[in-house]
Amino acid sequence: MTIRQPDQAALAEAAGALEAGRLVAFPTETVYGLGADAENPAAIAAIYAAKGRPSNHPVIVHLAPGADIGRWAREIPDAAHKLIAAFWPGPLTLILKRAAHVPAAVAGGQDSVGLRCPSHPVAQALLKAFRHGEGGLAAPSANRFGHVSPTTAQHVQDEFGAGPDSPLAMVLDGGASQVGIESTIVDLSRMDSHGPALLRPGQISAEQIAAVIGQWPGLGGADAPRVSGALASHYAPRTPVVLVEGAALPALLDGMKAAGKRAALILTEPGTAATPAGSAIVLPAEPDGYAQGLYAALRSMDNVGADVILVQRPPQDIAWLGINDRLRRAAHGAENTLDALGL
Repeated sequence: MTIRQPDQAALAEAAGALEAGRLVAFPTETVYGLGADAENPAAIAAIYAAKGRPSNHPVIVHLAPGADIGRWAREIPDAAHKLIAAFWPGPLTLILKRAAHVPAAVAGGQDSVGLRCPSHPVAQALLKAFRHGEGGLAAPSANRFGHVSPTTAQHVQDEFGAGPDSPLAMVLDGGASQVGIESTIVDLSRMDSHGPALLRPGQISAEQIAAVIGQWPGLGGADAPRVSGALASHYAPRTPVVLVEGAALPALLDGMKAAGKRAALILTEPGTAATPAGSAIVLPAEPDGYAQGLYAALRSMDNVGADVILVQRPPQDIAWLGINDRLRRAAHGAENTLDALGL
């Protein structure tokens, strides 16, 4: 597996590999995706095998601009057309009733399917090259299941290796992802009984969705379709992640120093506390910039040999909903970490 610049030759080779049932990682505006032919059950199975992903955990189908969504969904409510007109191409995934010929494997065996049209120019060029723009690419994030999503080509290579044993044919390098967290997911597959539902927050907010369709999306509920990235523990580095209020950090770091423990820090305020060289990253104190840098920061801090990654808790207002969702899942299961460190 090699990292390739997305020139015409590389795009043609990537499209050919996908048509042959192989896997290709490519950039989107959210994160890098691990792509396979969405109509090839064997290729879809290869995604699950490469990621170590449970077979009942659905993946999202990526479509070229202007693609016929009627080929993928058998029921398309008016709300879907409105949201597509407003937000596609872009970081919005719609859950719709799956067309009969679409493999059940892409939906984790469910009767629904997740569809989105990415805005990244490399993703669009690949989708246009693949089956002349008429195919779809099943593409979850290009990382091992549950790990931190990749936002650069190097992150993908770090996950899957560069040698002949890599399950990927290639990675197309499109630079760092600009959004940095996964797409907003809205369920429109149960409009008659439940109305629209926000199943995963992202850059596109519930308020923006309501402004377009005239109806505030509810929560999914226990009978909502399963969707990508909705497990309690997800987006997690190997090092435990603990969310901490900024005011509590100095005393906590003093305690860690006295106990001979090392923390890596992700901050929104520089100079919060002295730390060993290379073990602190300051992210922008506004949601778009923070989201863009979050996964790269988690990956970087995962490699400094710290006992714990302390994340200064971001604001809790609605603009930060998607970020706080990802951080909560990254920190799940690490609630007792500080006790275990004797702090």
